[in-house]
Amino acid sequence: MQTVAIIPARYHSSRLTGKPLADLCGRPMIWWVYRQVTKAEGIAQVVVATDHEEIRQACERYSIPCVMTSPNHPTSTQRVYEVARAIPADVYVCVNGDEPLIEPALIEAVIPKTTDGFFAANLMAKIHNPVEAVDDTNIKVVTDVAGNALFLSRSPIPHPKADIHFDYYKHLGVLAYSKEALRFFSETEKGPVERVEDINELRFVEHGKKLKMIPVEARTLSVDTQKDLDYVRGILQAKLEKGAIKL
Repeated sequence: MQTVAIIPARYHSSRLTGKPLADLCGRPMIWWVYRQVTKAEGIAQVVVATDHEEIRQACERYSIPCVMTSPNHPTSTQRVYEVARAIPADVYVCVNGDEPLIEPALIEAVIPKTTDGFFAANLMAKIHNPVEAVDDTNIKVVTDVAGNALFLSRSPIPHPKADIHFDYYKHLGVLAYSKEALRFFSETEKGPVERVEDINELRFVEHGKKLKMIPVEARTLSVDTQKDLDYVRGILQAKLEKGAIKL
């Protein structure tokens, strides 16, 4: 089974403009993400999908395969679909370009052993810090007993009315799709809940498509703010000083 990893990297982020190019210990963030993704087993090819010339130039400077995509895509999923139409594969793994600390084993966890037709999956991790449960940048997930998404929200769900003993989960920016799932997403209008919550994955849920949620133990951090960037930079700098990683 052929698996291609695509890293969508948009320049005009709503919270942190140009963040794929943000400096992390002498390398742009997109370099760190790409390096982590290439360590994952089971992936035949890794490419960056961007809409901005500066990001393309940075990729070229570090010999990172890059595909220029339309600047008009409203979501990263549609950017991934544009690349998927040009690169044949059975599964397309999407790793957001703001996950410089992503562990290769997490990427491997979302890759199915086989797939036939429609397939969409997303990683989710248990929330350990109560602050994360109320932070609207963390998307919370509730699943059915089979592990398929019932609902995703920026609010803490479910509400602990009858019992406080419940594990809360947040979605991670690592997803896998068949081309059929990408086509469905791209050709389907947003539902009313997706428009309110601004969560791409709700497009599957609202239209009755299965979105497999795969639980993993992870403490990764997507970079959405300057504070996040400073925190990640500190982690990487400490690892460099200890010799745990090298540039």
